[in-house]
Amino acid sequence: MLNRPLAAGLAACLSLVLAACGGPADTQSPSSSGEPVLATGGTLKIVGNDDHAQIDPVSFALVATNSIARPITRQLISYEASNDQAANVIPFGDLAEDLPAISEDGLTYTFKMRGNAMWDSATPRAITSKDMANGLKKICNPLRPAYTTTYFYSIVGFEDFCKGYDADKPTVADIKKHILEDDVAGIQTPDDSTLVIKLDSPTSDFIYVLSLPNASPVPVEALDYEPNSPDYIKNYISSGPYTVDEYVNDQHLYLKRSAGWVAESDPLRAANVDRIEVTFGVSADAAMQQVQVGDADTTYGMQVPPVQFVTLSGAGDEKLVIYPSPATFFLWINSVSDNNKGALKDTKVRQALQYGVDKAALVQQLGGSETAEPAIGIFGSGVVGHSTVDPYATTGNSGDPEKVKSLLAEAGVSGLKLKLAFRSDNAVEPAIAQIIQQNFAKADIEIELVPKPSSDFYGQFMMVHENTKTGEWDLSLSGWNPTWAGGGARSVYQPQFTYPPEQTYNYTDYNSDAAYSLMKQAMAAPIDEAPAIWAQVSDAVMADPPVIPLYSRMNILYHSERVANYAEYVLAQEGDWTNMAVSP
Repeated sequence: MLNRPLAAGLAACLSLVLAACGGPADTQSPSSSGEPVLATGGTLKIVGNDDHAQIDPVSFALVATNSIARPITRQLISYEASNDQAANVIPFGDLAEDLPAISEDGLTYTFKMRGNAMWDSATPRAITSKDMANGLKKICNPLRPAYTTTYFYSIVGFEDFCKGYDADKPTVADIKKHILEDDVAGIQTPDDSTLVIKLDSPTSDFIYVLSLPNASPVPVEALDYEPNSPDYIKNYISSGPYTVDEYVNDQHLYLKRSAGWVAESDPLRAANVDRIEVTFGVSADAAMQQVQVGDADTTYGMQVPPVQFVTLSGAGDEKLVIYPSPATFFLWINSVSDNNKGALKDTKVRQALQYGVDKAALVQQLGGSETAEPAIGIFGSGVVGHSTVDPYATTGNSGDPEKVKSLLAEAGVSGLKLKLAFRSDNAVEPAIAQIIQQNFAKADIEIELVPKPSSDFYGQFMMVHENTKTGEWDLSLSGWNPTWAGGGARSVYQPQFTYPPEQTYNYTDYNSDAAYSLMKQAMAAPIDEAPAIWAQVSDAVMADPPVIPLYSRMNILYHSERVANYAEYVLAQEGDWTNMAVSP
């Protein structure tokens, strides 16, 4: 139900030598069928709960932040806004004129830059291949490295360049010096319009990696500031159609038109509105009320609550938008702490817990089979490697508390008392946590609920390793979207289930040599053979499980009557702000 297939023509576009696959439709022009021209001007008003605002491209991480990245950054490669689920995963040239030419051995990518794409600097100037190279080098800066750093290790010399930073006492000056004066062997700029990237091994998903906000160009002026610091934000130089007008932490982000943006240079962003205003700290119920009465136009980083979905769907409200989602929601298991005498360190205990959750009840809580489905393995529907065979299957996905008791007894464990962390202000997680608490009670496992505000949940709680080590949580609700469109299996597996230091979303330092070896095979495999190998990766992880897969959800969104051209930007899984229009 949640499948997001690759377009049939994508394989042809991504053969070893990429030919031009055409460009996206012009969303501003009237069609031959007489469709009206979209209105331009006005302010797009957006409301959301959490302030995930990251302005420095290297800092973008959560899926929702891609909505913010889209107006103020550009990449070599990006995607057309479209509600066609086959079309919106096809990569197009963005700052690059087209998809790259790739050598026959699959190791050398050559990009030609658009000469008329401009920085919004004091004196607008062209974005060059050197700016792009500087952006790639900044990815692993030691003050604020991108969580995607290891995805770029396949570039020849990139990992060595990263090790060349002073990680013990990093300074802004030293970072700037290293970026400007030291080279990465696999990143070459023979002239301002040509960028050559050389890989050390074929990497089938590399084209998608280059579409991430972290792989944005960097103007040399930005290297004078600490990444994403207040001074950086105050002096932000945009490569996109909008730039920062005003940002107040936890309150709002206002964007205005970029004076440097050239419409003819950007086939993917129409930039119909003059201004984009994002207000934070609004609950899901309040946000929906504002959108319904027209005080806001759409939401940021939140979905329509299940109860309201039932009402709106039943009324046939055409402003209700449903997108397939490849995300999977997990219950993480803390295998690091000594809680319960270290019981969760035992693979057999973690396997026993797999049978404890009534996934069918979770799906019902989320609105039923129209809006969610039980999860199997680490890859959601629509992700390469997704499995339909559950190694921990229960009848009707309803759980099996007696099997939990039996397997725990075999492991010599009883009387488990577990702390379950979740986001207290999330629209659905409190109810999900309570259902899980009730499920495990049937298996004689006591669950203590540990609510945390969304603003602190990841950065201040889950990603603080000391909290894991000291047992501040035993179970934790956490979702994960593939980082890039298309076959994003590596972007699910690598950041969560491997253990180099950069992988901050691997909350329990989990690692499986068998799974990692299979990942390397999948990355080098022909496109038709990779899915089966990725499925083996999922099986290897779930044999020694660090998580309990819970469910996948549809993205259920809503917009006001003022909004036209609400089309999905696939990396954000929301409507693309840069292509929406609003009526007066």
